[in-house]
Amino acid sequence: MIVLGWREWVALPSLGITRLRAKVDTGARSSALHVDTQWRFTEGGAPWVGFRITPWKTRPSHVVEAIAPLIEERDVVDSGGHRTRRPFLRTQLQLAGVTREIEINLTDRGGMLFPMLLGRSAMAGAFMVDPAQSSVHGKPPRPIHSSIA
Repeated sequence: MIVLGWREWVALPSLGITRLRAKVDTGARSSALHVDTQWRFTEGGAPWVGFRITPWKTRPSHVVEAIAPLIEERDVVDSGGHRTRRPFLRTQLQLAGVTREIEINLTDRGGMLFPMLLGRSAMAGAFMVDPAQSSVHGKPPRPIHSSIA
């Protein structure tokens, strides 16, 4: 098993998110991703969800827009005991050299320090957490943007 700290840098490559700060939370069953806005639509008769996220507060001009099939909507109870209905999707997670498919829900975490909460179902079977450590696996490099002439 790979040891994680209480916070880590992750990537969600299939959503176009190359690096994102995540709070590792064994008390949360599901993982949650902050989105600035979200919308639903139908593609080929199936439900989809689209969303926008600003991954880094220090770079507000960098906005990622993504779409994914909606696997379902479920009620989630947050740490304050508030129940909300949230959309869930599946996506790839890259963390500590491991790539795996996880389930995440979309919500407004704008008031939180971490735009993503990594829950225990995403870590099961691959990771353990040492709460005394932080960012054990370091920060991924910034993506190199190039233009083709």
